[in-house]
Amino acid sequence: MRRHATGVRPVPRLLVPGLVLAGLVAAGCTATSPAPRPAASARRPAGAANTRPAGVPGCSAPAASSPRLPAAGTSFVLVGGVPFGVLVSPDGRRAFVSSTGQQLQVMDAGSRPVLSPAGTLLAPGAHLAGETLTRDGRYLLAASDSGAVVFSAARAGQASPRAMLGSLQRPAGNGRQAGGPLGDGAIEVAVPGGDRLAFVSLEDTAQIAVFNLQRALAHGFGPADYLGSIPAGLAPVGLAVSPGGRWLYATSEVARGGARGGLGSLSVISVPRAATDPAHAVVSTVAAGCQPVRVITSASGQVVWVTARGSNALLGFSAGRLRTDPARALLARVQVGTAPVGLALVDGGRRIVVADSNRFHAQHARSSLAVVSVPAALAGRPALLGLLPAGGFPREMALEPGGRTLLVTCFASGQVEAVDVARLP
Repeated sequence: MRRHATGVRPVPRLLVPGLVLAGLVAAGCTATSPAPRPAASARRPAGAANTRPAGVPGCSAPAASSPRLPAAGTSFVLVGGVPFGVLVSPDGRRAFVSSTGQQLQVMDAGSRPVLSPAGTLLAPGAHLAGETLTRDGRYLLAASDSGAVVFSAARAGQASPRAMLGSLQRPAGNGRQAGGPLGDGAIEVAVPGGDRLAFVSLEDTAQIAVFNLQRALAHGFGPADYLGSIPAGLAPVGLAVSPGGRWLYATSEVARGGARGGLGSLSVISVPRAATDPAHAVVSTVAAGCQPVRVITSASGQVVWVTARGSNALLGFSAGRLRTDPARALLARVQVGTAPVGLALVDGGRRIVVADSNRFHAQHARSSLAVVSVPAALAGRPALLGLLPAGGFPREMALEPGGRTLLVTCFASGQVEAVDVARLP
């Protein structure tokens, strides 16, 4: 879910028919209003029935007990504010840290210590969350409110006040339910190869918005950029595009209709179909543990990795089976630390680092970074190699070009943590 009591949006309580999601509420979610009702377009499309693959954990799986790794190889930089997303420019010279405080911090990634301030870009009225770059590296997009803010990557690297180009926002009207004071709770943004479309997960609307990015850049930003929305479960958050750009993977913390045990879902979405018929672009949906929140793919696209925050687990799915044999799609399950959120593949895909956020302050738990062996996980062997220290609520991750340094935003402590990948076990 989205954010703490830091002067930003309280998270709505999620309800499903006959079931109060007590696990979410008791875990620390603050509720001031009922959950938004899915729009008419959120009716279940054909072929998108929920399946629970064998081995998917429920909502009572404990966090793993694992040795703490030494802090050597990690360092922290205080960036201030409430850092959310992070990414690194293709040349490795700049890091961009988005903040819920309406700003994008530009950091020099080539200095020592690892980051130093290079400037701040203001996005008036926007509350920036997850970030991505277009494949050609020309544009930086940050999820915000009911869509995403678009920056010139080159100008952003220079901290130019002219870096912000415009905003993709889902228009009001047409029967849509009004969002809260911060719009529709945009969390992540994804741009498939070709850079024509932009997808934004809207946590507070049970939908994923689809925008024509190409049109917005060519003709100016306006309501016509919005192509429609893809139906999702309650609290859609994580997005990842397959390497070939054909598929979009999306997590929702609670499956539509309320899966057994209050499980969340992972959906496979056809990108070409979303361009013309977003309401019917979902190809398949599977249960993905309790509160799945982030998703990435392997470099080959054959494995889809998901953090199930409420299950304290990292799950690996076969990309092919998600579409053709969802009941047998689960390939790996690794218990990690408490309330995992962000994740990143490092060391040429041989390791995964998982941000154990401990965002709900579980008793006798603390934030950490779990280091997981990918070969061991896929072979069904013990795969958790240990836990690195982390700042408060580690959230999003970005690997610098060359793969030597992993950057992690620490949402609650106002820091960015740098991890020396070469020193991981």
